Amino acid sequence: MSARTRRIRFWITLLFSLILVGGAAAGVYRYRQTQASVDLPVAPARKGDFLVIVRCRGDLKAARSAPIYAPNVPNLRIGWLAPGGEPVKAGDTIVKFDSSSAQQQLMQKEAQLRQSQAGLDQALAQARITSEQDKSDLGQAKYTVERARLEASKQDIVSKIQGEESRIDLGVAEQKLKVQEATVDLHATMDRAKIASLTRLRDQAKSDADITKSRIAQMELKAPIDGIITYAPNYSQGWTNVRPYKVGDNVFSGMNLGEMPDLTTLMMDGRVEEIDRGRIALNNDVRENVDSLPELPLAAKIDQISPLAELSTNEWPPTRNFRAYARILRPDSRLRPGMNAGMDMIISKIPDAISIPSKALFTRDGKPVVYLAEKGRYKPVQVQVQARNPDEVAITGIPAGSMVTLVDVEKKDQKK
Repeated sequence: MSARTRRIRFWITLLFSLILVGGAAAGVYRYRQTQASVDLPVAPARKGDFLVIVRCRGDLKAARSAPIYAPNVPNLRIGWLAPGGEPVKAGDTIVKFDSSSAQQQLMQKEAQLRQSQAGLDQALAQARITSEQDKSDLGQAKYTVERARLEASKQDIVSKIQGEESRIDLGVAEQKLKVQEATVDLHATMDRAKIASLTRLRDQAKSDADITKSRIAQMELKAPIDGIITYAPNYSQGWTNVRPYKVGDNVFSGMNLGEMPDLTTLMMDGRVEEIDRGRIALNNDVRENVDSLPELPLAAKIDQISPLAELSTNEWPPTRNFRAYARILRPDSRLRPGMNAGMDMIISKIPDAISIPSKALFTRDGKPVVYLAEKGRYKPVQVQVQARNPDEVAITGIPAGSMVTLVDVEKKDQKK
């Protein structure tokens, strides 16, 4: 084989090798671009009204609630309780206490009342009989005096002896009249004293029976308002055995048994960080999301904001937060006080804004940028931030509908 033939073959082999290497490099490059476009997550830039919010956490509370207290009755024992957490209407029975001993006491008091009334009636009848007898005796004594006075007036026309006898008889009759009058007064005074004593006994027995009846009536508690019942914890068995009040528990008069929150006055009690206190104001619209009811969005408005920060002792280290109270405009029947929820307080609105997820905004050379996905390639574009929310950002500099990556392309390439 000649030298010329060998050179031609060499250059052909070299050219073919270069073509193979170039094709392989192009394939690898396209493969990498395609693989990157598949692996990198992206999200669209949306156009619409952007709500600038302050987000916080809190729980539901009732602005109005009615406490439930044990009645002023001694030796109370719970005999029946309405189910806790269930809705009840105003006037429904919610608590019944065991009234068996009170019923027995009432029977005894009523028996004493009847006995006292019988004694009083007997004393009144006897007083009337005595009064009539005294009237008759007093009348007879007066008649005797008048007759003796008439006989004494005849002393001028009868003998001296008869006249003296008549005068003596008149004196005796007058003394008997005085004795009879004193006897009548004595009987009347004794009868009044006895009747007064028996009347006091009767009134005392009646008062005792009325008190027992009143206590029995108080042993059935009615719901003061429409709402649900939340029973208070019973600490009588010690701190380690604290349970809500239940059937069979003994309670003292005046003890707080629970409360009935008005479900129509539910509001959100949110903890606002100090840095966000100046951004919110009264009557700001609020969007609430209850943790246990994620499918139920709630609209509310801020009614109150605490003027001073409150120290939270439930966390360590303790934190200082402001409190914001948002009234729920249309409460749902499934809501209950104490439910945890998130609260987004809307402080402003940007119309026709371009918004992207917060994860799609990055910093390059100290400036905010996003990476646009175009035909498998990712292009950094500098943008301007209008507003920030915890989950999204309002920007300018890219058109609506652009696909932006949710990861930093440069850092991902560096890892590769």
